[in-house]
Amino acid sequence: MKKIDLKPIAKKKTTKEIVYENLKRSILTGSINKKEILTETMLSETLEISRTPIREAVADLIKEGLLVQIPRKGFHVREITESEKEQIMFLRLSIETEGLKKLVPNITKEQLQSLRKIVSEQEQEMLHNDPVTYIELDQIFHRQILSFANQNLLEQILQEMYNLTRLLGHHALMKEGRMAEVIQEHKQILHALENNDSSKAVQLMERHLEITKSNVNTEKDNS
Repeated sequence: MKKIDLKPIAKKKTTKEIVYENLKRSILTGSINKKEILTETMLSETLEISRTPIREAVADLIKEGLLVQIPRKGFHVREITESEKEQIMFLRLSIETEGLKKLVPNITKEQLQSLRKIVSEQEQEMLHNDPVTYIELDQIFHRQILSFANQNLLEQILQEMYNLTRLLGHHALMKEGRMAEVIQEHKQILHALENNDSSKAVQLMERHLEITKSNVNTEKDNS
């Protein structure tokens, strides 16, 4: 039977999904001031939509830890304490190095190719000067390592930790020249994976995350 050349029909996003994505992107890029108190009414008037999809989107973002509810006032972007910052980086380091240890002995050529493709796409977004998409791909790279290692619960935790890392300082994570450095660090990790060198891969990931932590600390000191 001749194969019919048809493309899958893209699912149309709901209003709630659109609001959620727009709000999340604004939060993670620092477009919304952390001191600003938001309300459903304010967002409804700004976006010119009903309050229902806003309420649903906000509920999801509160559940993810990106927004905090203020009783009888509204909500605001979560601020990360010094203690929480240390915990976030500790958890990321523990989770991601564990994922590499599990993945190295079993990684396939197809999985390596998939990781290479993500890094290649990151390079393209760097050239297009699109830091938002670039950072989204960065998150995918880190989560994919855990997914390939069948560490699904750790992957879920990492997603929350990664978002909180971005709350620490979007500009610190993408300071001048850092995009190219991250790509090079990812390529070094990939090289260690190709050589089935678990200790080297872990060492490179530790260094990669320590630089991220250092950049966040630098932005805090300069603020």
